[in-house]
Amino acid sequence: MQDVNITIVCDNNPYKKGLETGWGFSCLVGGREKTILFDTGPGGSLLVNMEKLAIEPQSIDTVVLSHVHPDHTGGLEGFLEKNPDVTVYLPKSLPERFKDNVQAQGAKVIGVGQPMEICGNVWSTGQHGKWIKEQALIIRTGRGLIVMTGCAHPGIVKMVNAAKDLVKEDRLLVMGGFHLEWAGKNKIEKIILAFNQLGVRYAGPCHCTGEKARSMFEECFDMKYIKLGAGKVITIADLR
Repeated sequence: MQDVNITIVCDNNPYKKGLETGWGFSCLVGGREKTILFDTGPGGSLLVNMEKLAIEPQSIDTVVLSHVHPDHTGGLEGFLEKNPDVTVYLPKSLPERFKDNVQAQGAKVIGVGQPMEICGNVWSTGQHGKWIKEQALIIRTGRGLIVMTGCAHPGIVKMVNAAKDLVKEDRLLVMGGFHLEWAGKNKIEKIILAFNQLGVRYAGPCHCTGEKARSMFEECFDMKYIKLGAGKVITIADLR
């Protein structure tokens, strides 16, 4: 199995100097059958940061949108102007007008309801949640699963459990937005405990997780904490 590599293209947390930051999230998954862009950030920063990171839009085969909010879909229109020859996987609950606009730009749209395989060793959890429907990405590696969330509106533990139920392998890394910006200490502690009970080895919270929660995760996971921000690259060598 080829080694996976993940590049954070957009995030509100800085990492690599010279990149734009803004409220939103996007990352690139390489080393699989398809090159996947997971979320597209808040807008203009996607293409700006892709150019600075030497990522060619035409190198991307597949786009996966976690949910409808513009801090995760804002860069899609500009991206499709550069490369419309992609398949866009999005929660099937997204408005028809949104789907029609994506198709009008030339992309193929697949509405995701139930869990599905996107390509070899990559799955969607299917859409979850009552009010805000959201899907997470599961990437199988030789060392376990990487679970990637946009905002985890349905609950980060629920999303990890969905991944566990779908692909019954060890949880290597959970990364992305955990939606804990305004959470209290007790709630964050319960989530960290749940991560430990679920056997999550590495944690990489970013975007809407919030500084308090990020600090608590870092304190608990110590050397198994992955500091994320725009420009950070994660390889399997980082996940021993």
